[in-house]
Parts: sequence; structure tokens; C-alpha cells
Amino acid sequence: MSPIQLNRRQLLRAAATAGGAALLAGCSTPGDKTTGGATTAATLAYWDWYVSQAPWVQNEIKLFQKAHSGIAIKKTTQVTDKYPDLMALAVRSGTAPDVFLLPKAPKLEDQVSQGWLTPLDKWATPAWQARFPEGSFVEGVNVFDGKIYSAPFSALAPSLQLYIHHGVFKEAGLVNPDGTVFVPKTWDDITRAAEAIATKSGGKVFGLGFGNAQKGALPWLIELFCRGAGSPGGTQSVDYRTGKWTYGTDRNYADFLTLLLDWKKRNFIYPSSMSISDEQARAYFAKGRFGMIVGGVWNQPAWEEGGFTDYSLVTLPSPTGTPQAFFYGFPGGYLGAISAKAKHPDDAWAWLDWFYSKEAGKRWVEGGYGLSIYPDNNDPAAVTSPTFKQYVAMAGTAINGPVPAIRNPDIAKVEVAPAQPDIPDVAAGIYTGQLKDVPKALKELEDRLNDALSTAVAKAKGQGLKVSMADYAFADWDPAKPYTTKRG
Repeated sequence: MSPIQLNRRQLLRAAATAGGAALLAGCSTPGDKTTGGATTAATLAYWDWYVSQAPWVQNEIKLFQKAHSGIAIKKTTQVTDKYPDLMALAVRSGTAPDVFLLPKAPKLEDQVSQGWLTPLDKWATPAWQARFPEGSFVEGVNVFDGKIYSAPFSALAPSLQLYIHHGVFKEAGLVNPDGTVFVPKTWDDITRAAEAIATKSGGKVFGLGFGNAQKGALPWLIELFCRGAGSPGGTQSVDYRTGKWTYGTDRNYADFLTLLLDWKKRNFIYPSSMSISDEQARAYFAKGRFGMIVGGVWNQPAWEEGGFTDYSLVTLPSPTGTPQAFFYGFPGGYLGAISAKAKHPDDAWAWLDWFYSKEAGKRWVEGGYGLSIYPDNNDPAAVTSPTFKQYVAMAGTAINGPVPAIRNPDIAKVEVAPAQPDIPDVAAGIYTGQLKDVPKALKELEDRLNDALSTAVAKAKGQGLKVSMADYAFADWDPAKPYTTKRG
């Protein structure tokens, strides 16, 4: 699983509010638990942030409960940007769910050290691990002090794409000589397309829209455009060529934000983009209120369920049209885990095992939700949606990158304090005009993040850990090629 997918899972995830739903199984069955002669079922609390993917989860719960009649799953889908805080609060108050998707913060190794999680070794036998591709369980990634805490769910794939509304583009005359819809690949292509849409519609349709109510969409735009321009850290990590954050020293960030402000000034961007949610923005895009939107593969199931299939997608648009950096993953990966306070850990494992099964992964792919960690599941012949096939064809834009914790496991124990304001707030401040000096705002952000990292490393050294800032730098890394741990 790529970190962008985790961050997609981290960054990555579609934001919206959804209530929990209790799906209860029957009681008087051979699989039920008995207490004092009374028959009862174990009820597991399960948390995720899946909104567009909710139909897959609901179906898996239905199938699981049919096969495990003594276990009921109570699902709660939390607001994406609030998920880390809600999980931390639940842990502190002793109300953590039994099974949950891992939050972006704190880091997985910190969740382990703080006693949030149950090691899976009791159930994750060598035979169970062998179901996964080689390299799926890695010390410093999903294994800590020899104990397994999670597993990869998805194969490497691009977490963000630019979606193109065919109807809007055709109305604006954005078609190729053969009549097919023009698909922009460069920053200039996108500017020209947005201008054509605004001009031909008389300002009634916009070139680009997004939903930043949960502060996620602006970082997505920065991530997609700057990564394609050659900034391999994107918004997710330091630039591992130098081991430092580069928001202020890498001009791609200022260049893109300056371009974004120009699009806003020229009325190319849907004017309510800062106040609507990503879910609303996706609905408006499907209705043709604007011609382009940035999002992930999670966009597709809801659109297609609603009958909207008139779109194409492209990833990593760049100034030249050829991506200069890619999405980076790592050996190992993580998504789901079991709480250290789970009341029925064996039942919790049964649900987590089902969640990670090859059969569930196959249904994930067939539903168009993403790629499975099991390569056999990712057969294009099993994909019926033409748009999802476009996504599958983009798999080559995600490759393995450097992982400091693999080269030096002590790095996993470095606890970096959050630096505030971070990129979501800085991006919003720049877009709304509260921060008028773009280079200055980005340099101050870079300095805050690098100071937080160096402070954390110094503290770890003071605690006897053999770490240094050099552990984050991989001078031999070519961002255009997969990085292998053999180099480190």
C-alpha cells in the first residue's frame, strides 16, 4: 500500500459525514456465545472514514455476519479530517472501537508505543502471512519489535487524479480532430481548458471546482500538481533526496499556488469551493457545474451508481506533460487494526481477517473501489467499468520509494510533534488572501516542519536512540525509478 493511499487513507480520504449503522445478526444459532444459560451475540464496534466505499463495507459486513452468526458489527463512519482526533479521544476515554482503520496521526509506531493496538501474532501465523505478496510485513512499517500490528490492503496505485467532464468539455469545444474529448496533461492545457469553459458558457460553468470544507481538497491539488512537476515529497513527506521539507525552497509549490490564484482571479474556479464538502463538489461536477475536479478513485463508485459515466481521468499533470515525480509506496503497508481494549479479540480478529481476505479484495476491485494487495485480483478482464480501467492502467505511476525506518528501525521511534499551522491552513490562507506573500508563507511552513523534525531527532538521540537527520536523506535516489532497500 502506498503512503499516499494510506494518506489517502491519510491524505488521503474522501471527506463527508456519515452516521454509524448497527447491523445485528440473529441470536439463537450454533455460533452464539452463552452466558448463564442466556444466548447472546458479540457486538463489535468498527470505525472507518469510508463514504464512497460504504457500499462495499456494508456488503462485507452482511456477508461476514451471515458466515459468523454469533458476531454483529456496529459500523461508524467518521468525518475524515476529524478522524485522528476522534480516535485519540476514544482511546483516552476507554471507548475505542474494537476494530478500526488506522488514523493518520499519531504515527503507527506511536500508536503501538502508547498501547493503542493489539499485536496480531496470535492469529497472523506464517501461513496467514504467506497469503500476502513477499515483503508485505516489514519491521518499522507494520511490524515493531517483531510483532505484527496491521497488514497492507491495497496495491500501489495513484491516489489522486484529475477528472474531466466530457459534456462540459464538448460544450466548450474541447475536442480532438477525431471527435474525442481533449484530455489536458499540462498546466497550460488546464488553463486553456478552464478559459474555454468559462468563455463558452458565459461564466455559467467553471473550469475547476473542489470542496475544501474539511480542508482536504486544496492539499490534494497541491499534491497532484507539484508531484507531477517534480516534487517527490508532495504534501506527504520530506523530499528524501535531501531529507528535508521543501515547501519554500522548491519553487514548484509557489508556482502552482500562484497559478491557482490566477485561475481564481479569472473566475475559472467554482466560487463556493472553500465552503462545500468534497462530497458536494463531486455531485456538482457530475451535474456539469464545472469541468474538472481533483480526487481519488473513491469518486467513481458513487458517480457510476448514480448513472454518471461521462468522464475521463489523468494523473500527475505537469508543466511539460511528462511527470517528473510519482506516487511512492513502500514494502509493507497498513490499514486496519484491533484495539488493545477489544472486549472480544478473537471475534475482532475474525472480522479483520475477513476484511483482509482475498475474496473481499476481489469484490473491492470488481466494485471499482481500488486495487487489491493480491495481484490476481487486479485482472483488467474482471473490470467492467471503462473509467475504472483507466485507473487500473495508471498503476505504473506509483512505485516504491525510500523508507527511513527500514534502513534504520530506530527512526520509527522518533516522535515528531505536529507543526501548526500546517499545509491545509497555509493553503487556505493563501487561497483566501489572508496570507498575501506566498513564498514567505511557504518558507515559514517549511521552517516549522524542519524544526519539528530536527527537534524530534535531537530528543530521540538524547534518549539513546542511534538516529540523525541524515537518516532521512537518500542521496542515491532517482525519483523516476523504484527504490530498493538493497541500496540502503
